[in-house]
Amino acid sequence: MYKILIAEDDGELNVLFQRVLIKNGYDVKGVSNGKMVIDALSSEYFDLIISDIMMPELDGYDLVNYLRESGRTIPVLVITAKDTFDDMKLAFAVGADDYMVKPVNVNEMVVRVNALLRRAQMINDRKLVIGSTVLECDSLTVTTGGESSILPQKEFMLLYKMASYPGKTFTRKQLMDDIWGYENDWDTHTVDVHINRLRDRFKNCEDFKIITIRGLGYKVVRV
Repeated sequence: MYKILIAEDDGELNVLFQRVLIKNGYDVKGVSNGKMVIDALSSEYFDLIISDIMMPELDGYDLVNYLRESGRTIPVLVITAKDTFDDMKLAFAVGADDYMVKPVNVNEMVVRVNALLRRAQMINDRKLVIGSTVLECDSLTVTTGGESSILPQKEFMLLYKMASYPGKTFTRKQLMDDIWGYENDWDTHTVDVHINRLRDRFKNCEDFKIITIRGLGYKVVRV
């Protein structure tokens, strides 16, 4: 389960963000300023930080700048009441990964968090192992049963996405949004075509199977 740290000095907003993210399956901790973020990071691991800009003791700009200068690459989504271009430019300049302006649409926040975590996982892991099967992002290669295959990009990303969460069911729409993008005009049956190709490629794989969940979508399960 991904762990998210929220730094927001508005207590009601902090609690709201926590509730929404917990409801969406995340492990969440809330603090009220940047100094508390640094303290929390010294004793716990977090996959992503959501930080307000205007906070006491250490504001969001200084926090992100500190994290980047200390070599931390953890994704940071900054949230602020300031909506000028210069504010946004400064946030990205110090190393923020994404930027939202208050009042925050919590559903959009969840989408942005998902996207940041996907990007971070692909960048950091670059390799996924299921039993004796190895998926390597840099070369789009899947090695199983002693044989290696280079997959078309979309097929590889589709398999990598599902295999990263074995046993989790993904709807066709979720897979379309994650692999082909939120603003695509493709028919969701495109997913079915790619799933069939993957099944044919790995029909003899002894480490995983792609299962159809009737009326919902697909999932990868370990054998």
